[in-house]
Amino acid sequence: MNKFLQIFKKKDIRNKILFVLAILVVYRFVANIPIPYVDTAQLQSFFANNRFYGLLSALTGGSLAQLSIAMLALGPYISSSIIMQLMTMIFPSLEQMYKKEGEAGRAKFNQYSRVLTVPLAALSAYGFLVSLQHQNVIGYLNLFQWSTVITVVVAGSIFLMWLGELITEKNVGNGVSILILAGIVAGSPVALQQALFKYTPALFFNYLTFGILALVVIAGVIYISEAQRNIPVNYARRVRGSKVYGGVSTYLPMRINNAGVMPIIFALSLLLFPSLIAGFFVNTSIAVVSKIATAINTFLAPNGLWYSVFYFLLVVIFTYFYTAITFDPKNISEDIQKQGGYIPGIRPGPSTAQFLYHLLNRVTLVGAVFLGIIAVLPSIVQSSTSVTDFAVGGTSILIVVSVALEIMKQLDAQLSMYEY
Repeated sequence: MNKFLQIFKKKDIRNKILFVLAILVVYRFVANIPIPYVDTAQLQSFFANNRFYGLLSALTGGSLAQLSIAMLALGPYISSSIIMQLMTMIFPSLEQMYKKEGEAGRAKFNQYSRVLTVPLAALSAYGFLVSLQHQNVIGYLNLFQWSTVITVVVAGSIFLMWLGELITEKNVGNGVSILILAGIVAGSPVALQQALFKYTPALFFNYLTFGILALVVIAGVIYISEAQRNIPVNYARRVRGSKVYGGVSTYLPMRINNAGVMPIIFALSLLLFPSLIAGFFVNTSIAVVSKIATAINTFLAPNGLWYSVFYFLLVVIFTYFYTAITFDPKNISEDIQKQGGYIPGIRPGPSTAQFLYHLLNRVTLVGAVFLGIIAVLPSIVQSSTSVTDFAVGGTSILIVVSVALEIMKQLDAQLSMYEY
């Protein structure tokens, strides 16, 4: 509570918080502006009866169900970020730019991600609207109407990407994560209202189970997010003139979950993509294509067994992938060696890098498996109970808690700077 009060006593931090809140208000305003040429009544009926699109809408804070100009939310930007980071493993020049050219290289890399967002947003908007046309939610559109709608939707996605970067610049958390959190939280009151409306005494234990599980997930996410393996590092004593440097012992913190909430977001983006593509062809006149599309939708139905299996595996894979990008043992070992440091019992240089690789794989495995279990456990329990109004289940809890922790840490770091 003392730190919370200090945040609003410091003018600089208070202004940052108010700025972020103002951006969130703008985001929710944009998320409620509908695109033209849509039958609203038919749209609401479609989303109420389609669980897959209901899940997508829940992740966008309801903007998808309203077909607002922000209906794609930050999906295209996240997809472009995934593609660009995968490209660093293929093209050494991109890896050099992202990891070794400092802030200038990273700024150029981010600019490529922004440019790639535009065609991805246009493709996603066209594909999704075609899917809704096949579902008879949207009527016939001529060329001018198509170009108008797609331009508006792409502009909405780029505008949200810009809002996210404005938030990131204030150093109170990752802008993309905060906007996703705002979308989830915005849909929570409606989900809670529906759950309370459907409550009957017979569902008491189902609701109680869901509530207890939510608390367990929150505790688990906090525990894993805060856990770290401290690696001792000693620094040799150096004498320069009359001054003595080094000769101290410290530690290198290796977090169990270096990736934070990004594996969840990446996994969901990739997992929902096949069902989205299959939705384009469900009502096609070609019988074979229609059957294949229907089979894919059934196979990857939310809260189904295979959906949970692939969700778990993708979370584990992306945890390793994102950790490999954010924590490079080779660079860290070189930095320690340059500063005259060493890990007790390990030779400086390649031996230190090998030791860090070995330790990182073991530590990340614990975090990745635990994160995957927490991700799928609420969905499994949700499928076995009658509490189905919380569409994203444990995923929403994971994102909200992880982003909240990240915001707290950044604010705490800024308060520490004032103390110094």
